[in-house]
Amino acid sequence: MKPIRYTKAMTDEFVRDGYWTQETFYDFWEKNAREIPNQEALVDSKYRLTWSEAEKLADAMAISWVEMGIEKHARVIIQSPNSVYGFLARIACERAGLISLTVYPYLRKKELTYMVDRTKASAVIILHTYNKFNYLEMYEDLQKDFPHLKNIFLFDDQVPDSAPEGTFSLPAIVESRVKQPIDKKILAERRLDAIENVAILTTTSGTTGIPKLVEWPAAPRICTSKGRVDIWSLTKKDITMAIAPHAGGAAGTLTYFAAPIAGAKTVMLEEFSPDAALALIEKERATAIGVVPTHLIRMLEADISKYDLSSLRFIRSAGGYLPPQVAEEAEAAFGASITSDLGTQDMGSVSGCRVEDSKDLRRRTVGRMLPGNKVRLAHQENREITVPDGDPGILYFRGPHAPAGYYRDEELTSTVFDKDGWTTTEDIVKFDHGCLWILGRAKDMIIRGGQNIYPAEVEGLLNDHPAVGSVAIVGYPDREMGERCAAYVIPKPGKNFDFQTMVDHLKSKDIAMFKLPEHLEVVTEFPTVGDSGKVNKETLKKDIREKLGL
Repeated sequence: MKPIRYTKAMTDEFVRDGYWTQETFYDFWEKNAREIPNQEALVDSKYRLTWSEAEKLADAMAISWVEMGIEKHARVIIQSPNSVYGFLARIACERAGLISLTVYPYLRKKELTYMVDRTKASAVIILHTYNKFNYLEMYEDLQKDFPHLKNIFLFDDQVPDSAPEGTFSLPAIVESRVKQPIDKKILAERRLDAIENVAILTTTSGTTGIPKLVEWPAAPRICTSKGRVDIWSLTKKDITMAIAPHAGGAAGTLTYFAAPIAGAKTVMLEEFSPDAALALIEKERATAIGVVPTHLIRMLEADISKYDLSSLRFIRSAGGYLPPQVAEEAEAAFGASITSDLGTQDMGSVSGCRVEDSKDLRRRTVGRMLPGNKVRLAHQENREITVPDGDPGILYFRGPHAPAGYYRDEELTSTVFDKDGWTTTEDIVKFDHGCLWILGRAKDMIIRGGQNIYPAEVEGLLNDHPAVGSVAIVGYPDREMGERCAAYVIPKPGKNFDFQTMVDHLKSKDIAMFKLPEHLEVVTEFPTVGDSGKVNKETLKKDIREKLGL
């Protein structure tokens, strides 16, 4: 299946410049099995596999699917909590020339109906039940509407008697097949072209609540993963740990995509609780963990002093807004750096901080552009004009880290990428010290009397105040100035914060007077966008207008 967006000129450019190769992710598993065969690769509560053992099981899984007649380029949905077999299923799909779509365990029939229909998936890989939900029953219902969904593979050791025809125990198949010889020439013939074939589908939240599907060949994902390995200084001595689901970027980027390239081990936490996570970090001597902010907040509420966390080097937090005070507390409590980066499922990865960057850079910027990314900052009123060096502008970028577009949808893809591959996150940014500073979204910029106020700049300064827990800056309409600036602040527990304190603090930072907020709302929580944890500024804008009678 050929990617829909890339032109020959693009692929030639990225290959010529050395960013895209014909490497697949399986190649790194094979390399590790050859070079460090006895080093541990994957660990969960049931399995501990070396690289050699993992490669053999992945091959056995892949050849089983081939022998069952699943055609090359068939789409397979993997809905799995963190587990060794969930990981193996992903890499075995690539090995068998299948296109995998790994989704979160919490998705239900509404979202999955769209995915099964859109992809014409021929197989799913699931647990029978998980967290008291019957996945087998859900997919049995889906089979009634989608006859192309022929096979259900269970992560369970046994298949229930009531299961529909075409249901198999994946561990039973693999454990039987691994004992027999495998003709690797058959698998070699199924190899996906790393540039010319779609290998992976990922999901991204849509405004309607139905996820959009994004298609990826292996080449851009490997390019990004190598970039992450570099900025995180990952090596085969590292032990990465998926606390967040491996299906998402928070943990998946670190563990599934980056760790095998470095030869690092991956440990998986199947069921999250603060103490279970902390105990597993201590037990496995994890050096890097992948979390969403909620995990960090809950872990900080536990008695961290009971655990030896001295092995931790860095924490990859993604998938939602991480309040600065939480990052500060977490770094102090865990003794590990928290990384910062910029990227989306729709557009790909943009930039990232190095683990050893200063706290100020890691907290206030999203790091340096990843290798191969080209960038231009556009004028906010006329996007055809590029702003002078040092001035803020709307971020446009293109490069080898971008996906092929929305699955089989050239029209929707064209709304995100132009014909030359340029796209925008709509962020207003500036470059300073070689790093990308996010000043705010274009739609959130406040224009007061003709002067531009970038919310992120003011938020960053207010976050430095010892009494401020979190802050959000929004604009509100004003007859004289056009817009004025309001601050919403959540104080730290036991702290007080008032308008004069805010003004005095900002004046001490030598900020231009027009940037000072002219209204303050002290609140206990912020409205958020869905389950992302990001502050819903549209709700705050509506709230301030109502409060001021505008």
